[in-house]
Amino acid sequence: MVVDQELCIGCGRCVPYCPVRAISIVNKKAVIDQELCVECGTCGRKNNIVKCPRNALHEREDVTKHPRSIRKFFSDPMATHVETKVPGRGTEEVKTNDVTGRVDKKHYGIAIEMGRPSVAASYRDVEKMTMALAKHHVVHEPCNPIKYLFEDEAKGTLTKEALEQSVISTIIEFNVEKDQLEDVLTTIMETAKTLDTVFSLDLIACFEEPYKMPEIPVLTKLGLEHRPNNKINLGLGRPLKED
Repeated sequence: MVVDQELCIGCGRCVPYCPVRAISIVNKKAVIDQELCVECGTCGRKNNIVKCPRNALHEREDVTKHPRSIRKFFSDPMATHVETKVPGRGTEEVKTNDVTGRVDKKHYGIAIEMGRPSVAASYRDVEKMTMALAKHHVVHEPCNPIKYLFEDEAKGTLTKEALEQSVISTIIEFNVEKDQLEDVLTTIMETAKTLDTVFSLDLIACFEEPYKMPEIPVLTKLGLEHRPNNKINLGLGRPLKED
């Protein structure tokens, strides 16, 4: 985002709405730090969240062009990724697993949600995690937009352009064999110590038998407190896969 300096009256109304604190008042005018800005569009949203009295906030001309577009497509929930046709930072995750069959009974699905409003995520931090996971040969979700930022997926390295970008939030999604769970979670926990952001860890599992959750002892052993959740599709979709 940019501020039209001729229109801006320096009222400061936009400042508290920026989730990454990129807007400040300098010489009685609003200024946006282009390095901090994640192009979420909150300050200039068409539904007038901020209600700038002079309509001085506008998108950059290159906001939909690579690599600046990385910031917008991952940070603005109203924007749709060109490659995946999916809006936002990730995919539908496990919410539609009964239809998509993305996670079967032989695997665990793991989602690492990095960054949150006020604590953005740098793709340099994302690469630390993807490189650490690469040694486990994890299978990344093909519909996740991060897939298109890899320079070498087998090594977990991202493109140079991607490494210069920051976003409000991004999700790393992948599947692992069930016997890999403890080793992969250990790697995630160790890598987390090197990151300059926050993240939440999601574990997706299909019941082998009713009420049996063999992954719980693994979580307990590693000191990971779990909060069971379930996602139920109320017959709105027909399964594409049996398992």
